[in-house]
Amino acid sequence: MFIDHIRIFAKAGDGGNGAVSFRREKYVPRGGPDGGDGGKGGDVILEVDPSTDNLRQFHYDPKLIAKAGGHGGGIRKTGKGGKNIIAKVPPGTVVYKCTAETIQEAVEMERSDEGIDLEPVADLTEYGDKFVLCKGGKGGMGNSNFATPTHRAPTESTPGEEGEFGVYYFELRRIADAGLVGFPNAGKSTLLGKLSHAHPKVAAYPFTTLQPSVGVVEFGGFRRCTVADIPGLIEGAHENRGLGHEFLRHITRCRLLMFVVDMAGSEGRDPISDVQILRKEISEYDEELGRFPWMVVANKMDMDGAEENLKAFEQRFPKVRVIPISAELEEGLDDLKLYLNDEVGQRV
Repeated sequence: MFIDHIRIFAKAGDGGNGAVSFRREKYVPRGGPDGGDGGKGGDVILEVDPSTDNLRQFHYDPKLIAKAGGHGGGIRKTGKGGKNIIAKVPPGTVVYKCTAETIQEAVEMERSDEGIDLEPVADLTEYGDKFVLCKGGKGGMGNSNFATPTHRAPTESTPGEEGEFGVYYFELRRIADAGLVGFPNAGKSTLLGKLSHAHPKVAAYPFTTLQPSVGVVEFGGFRRCTVADIPGLIEGAHENRGLGHEFLRHITRCRLLMFVVDMAGSEGRDPISDVQILRKEISEYDEELGRFPWMVVANKMDMDGAEENLKAFEQRFPKVRVIPISAELEEGLDDLKLYLNDEVGQRV
């Protein structure tokens, strides 16, 4: 099961209470105050883990609750600090905070779709990145902290502070140098499989791909790039028709958009219309995304009618880079790899 967005409840540990205690020993019947401080509550920490590729681990238990700090003791003993809870998240995780002000409100909000602040509080992209989602409360002070020359037997102490809490929305945006965008059955999954070592599901029916796949394309000379196969879009995807928003978020980090088009029109589609619709859907989803660099991969050039359609296509888009290929027969892939190396290739 692939989970790329989820709402969770997080609660850091409360600080332990300070202790009220007085030193009492056989030969020291009236010792001074020796109450220790409470321990700090545990933090809730997010850490980017290279072995995690989605948010599935939060699906069955969408709660992150750290341990409270221990209470202080006599003989100035400080309470034990609460253990931090470290949650592993995949690279590309964006964290939003919801507007809950009480724990009860947070619990109720956890089950709704309201209250998400559109400003992210964290954007975790690099392996090893850490972010303290909720800070544990400070421990309270024991009575030994309140002793003065004129107040030698204080009975005051302070309780531990409450740990931070809240409802958070995690959204995964796959990180790739280039993203394959196209209608169902345009050949994106086949192309990714031929370019890289990825093994996406391929079949002759629409919506074979139901989750983004990322493959690594090797160029030699210690250079490579990553390419994401975004599941097939449909008209109206920007309005979340089909599974629009489920997939479009994954191309917002790409440096290059590759529109894969069935140039033969084997599904009864018009290649020119396809690109116009796809460009419109992407721009209406995100204006900034509509300004990303883009090119066209003219797929299925081995089929009847592809050559004629390609000529008309190039006349309609004279300034757009078009690379004709047949992913199935592995024709034209060398030219496509050279282009990717020049545009988005990076040294390892």
